[in-house]
Amino acid sequence: MTPDVIVLGGGLAGSEAAWQAAERGLQVQLWEMRPSRTTGAHQTDRLAELVCSNSLGSRLPDRASGILLGELRQLSSLLIACAEATTVPAGGALAVERGAFSELVTRRIEAHPRISVVRQEAHVLPERGVVVCATGPLTSPDLSLALARLSGEEHLYFFDAIAPIIQADSVDWSIAYRASRYGRGETDEGDYVNCPLEREAYEAFVDALLAAERIPLREFEKDIQGGVRAGLGEFFEGCLPIETLAGRGRMSLAFGPMRPVGLRDPRTGKRPFAVLQLRQEDRAGSLLNLVGFQTNLTYAEQRRVLRLIPGLEQARFARFGQMHRNTFLNAPRVLDPTLQHRRSASLFVAGQLTGVEGYLGNIATGLLAGWNAARLVREVSAVVPPPETMLGALLRYVSEARAETFQPMKANLGILPPLDAVPRGRAARAGAQAVRAGEALAAWRSAMPDTMRIATTAPSL
Repeated sequence: MTPDVIVLGGGLAGSEAAWQAAERGLQVQLWEMRPSRTTGAHQTDRLAELVCSNSLGSRLPDRASGILLGELRQLSSLLIACAEATTVPAGGALAVERGAFSELVTRRIEAHPRISVVRQEAHVLPERGVVVCATGPLTSPDLSLALARLSGEEHLYFFDAIAPIIQADSVDWSIAYRASRYGRGETDEGDYVNCPLEREAYEAFVDALLAAERIPLREFEKDIQGGVRAGLGEFFEGCLPIETLAGRGRMSLAFGPMRPVGLRDPRTGKRPFAVLQLRQEDRAGSLLNLVGFQTNLTYAEQRRVLRLIPGLEQARFARFGQMHRNTFLNAPRVLDPTLQHRRSASLFVAGQLTGVEGYLGNIATGLLAGWNAARLVREVSAVVPPPETMLGALLRYVSEARAETFQPMKANLGILPPLDAVPRGRAARAGAQAVRAGEALAAWRSAMPDTMRIATTAPSL
């Protein structure tokens, strides 16, 4: 049977897009090249594999990611339902056991009666039919060239990095302790493992980090023309390797991923000079992710340098950090806010290819692309959520930002329109923006003139 919609890429955005289109009665073909062709970052052949952090972001309703998370719940996201069924403790964040999460998504997608999964690499963009391209930051060279030819623009790209994971039983618990910042956690003992550093230990760590050897770029990190761009400006600012961040100033880590605010060392009763936090990676608590510690040091150097942190002297690594290339389109030049390509209205683009960053942003663009693809097949006009919503604001950013300086964007309060009446205090302003976003989304949904409204209940698991 000829599919109504073809989705290229089985990551977060592609899986969500396929589900949304199929739930609207369409026959969907989902193409995923793994395991026949692997990438430099993936480790399994499961759909929606999380290759970086296992956290999808804050669940607090007045945070940017919390607002987007609330919108995705209202819009009946499959992947959010799967995430909330596979959570691990992470304070105010929505963190998942990544293996259980991707396994559940894969099972739900493969069991859907209107989705067929094709385990092949797509070398070209299909010439006919409605297509959602969600091949992600490691899009294969052939498809990258096809997108570049269609867009008439060279790809931009930056380098993204992955944090190491260690075995929990290798932590020195006479030094490390469990706690959440300001005591805000899901468990009584605290959701994070904290390794405190006083100034002397912090300075020694920074010295070793700055002098450590880094991994040379690999073939898949070279652009499609064979050149390499490796300057500091090519990193995504929201995911800098710790060695790059430290190179910007010796105190950068202490004011960044190692900031000690909201924490006290139980041995001294005082706030440490700096702290490394580790987050539970699996439900059993046997693996710990080094929060904000993405790196591109050689594996030997990671072992040596990270063991300088008090509490990690005997750390055993389940996974070392690594750096990989992320590819994205110059979206303001080629995409409409509906996620349709301006040179081919039947082609939708979703996920990190759009320049939207973060797991939730990937899921959200996949959701809207799948929905709008279904609307196009049904000959119903495509839609965009209002700009007061976080999803609507993201879509307008990637389609309307200045093309000459375009950079990827995560959900953040700064891209939302100004409030009519601005409350005093940052927390009050954020709360008002969250309330406005929820009301705008509810009004938008209720005003839909056709029968293809978004469902009002989350997918049952």
